Amino acid sequence: MPRILGVDIPKNKKIMISLTYLYGIGNTKALSLLKQANIDPEMKASKLTEEEVSKITNVIQKDLRVEGELRRVVTGNIKRLMDIGCYRGLRHKRGLPARGQRTSSNARTRKGPRRNVGAAKRKK
Repeated sequence: MPRILGVDIPKNKKIMISLTYLYGIGNTKALSLLKQANIDPEMKASKLTEEEVSKITNVIQKDLRVEGELRRVVTGNIKRLMDIGCYRGLRHKRGLPARGQRTSSNARTRKGPRRNVGAAKRKK
């Protein structure tokens, strides 16, 4: 299993898809990375040589923020919003959707499972 920037990428998939297992890299970025490194995107990840893996790693480190560094930046941005007390920061604090979605009927992903109110069974 090839290892890029501390993440094991699946060897049985095409390299373009395997790169998306890195946090911060999607399909489009993966394709442009492989173009810069002169590697065929249709190649399986198991067929990569050490030289090709190092090429990919160098291109990623030179151009992009990925994995730990990107996670730190994102959490820092959210923390900043919460500290200044803006609307989006308050929504993050309360665990509610921050981008204007309705919450009366949906938003179960952000709000978590329903809590029953006043529906406890009585013992006879």
